[in-house]
Amino acid sequence: MIQHRRKVDLDTQDLGWLKARYHFIVRPSGNAEHQPLGSLIVWNDDEVAPGAGFPMHPHRDVEIISYIREGAVTHGDDAGGQGRTTAGDVQVISAGSGIRHAEFNRDATPLKLFQIWIRPNQRGGPPRWQSRPFPKSHSFGRLVTLASGLPGDDDALAIRADARVMGVMLKAGEAVTHPLAAVSQVYLVPARGSLLVNGEFVGTGDGIALRESPRVLIEAAEDAEVVVVEVQ
Repeated sequence: MIQHRRKVDLDTQDLGWLKARYHFIVRPSGNAEHQPLGSLIVWNDDEVAPGAGFPMHPHRDVEIISYIREGAVTHGDDAGGQGRTTAGDVQVISAGSGIRHAEFNRDATPLKLFQIWIRPNQRGGPPRWQSRPFPKSHSFGRLVTLASGLPGDDDALAIRADARVMGVMLKAGEAVTHPLAAVSQVYLVPARGSLLVNGEFVGTGDGIALRESPRVLIEAAEDAEVVVVEVQ
């Protein structure tokens, strides 16, 4: 099964300092067809104005993965985590038993990011924040696991979820295939460029939900940058 969630059909919100597109329903007024995919419950495409951001607020029992598309995010939390994550890199907040954090755009240019929420496979645990740069050259032409709670992904940022977050950069005409377990479900979004996903044309900012497929085949119609989440 493949469900194409086109950019024009996504719920949106414009607060001036924040412009957001919601791939999964977060408000009663949202698109009722855009339901969670297993433990994947949020995928927001956010743009934060310079000098703006999210002040201190709480979370618990959720894994929050931010993929920075443009600009940089400055993070601070009450568990001692502090840092700045720049375009192409990833930060992870494992909220665990509870964390308060703030996320701001301290730069002079807009911050664009995908914010992804996944339900954990266990409740509680000490909260933590992690960030890591990923050499861009490593992601050309192959899927790179950025964050994962699945066996065998020891080099990725750790999350407390039966899921992995992957990224790939493809030149026009390149393709990559990822085999899927029978229980796997996939959601992917091209941050830039356009694709064919199992034969379905997908434009920039569109989302694809995939279930009951033995593989995902991603072919670049033009130079593309893609973020993929697999949940089990």
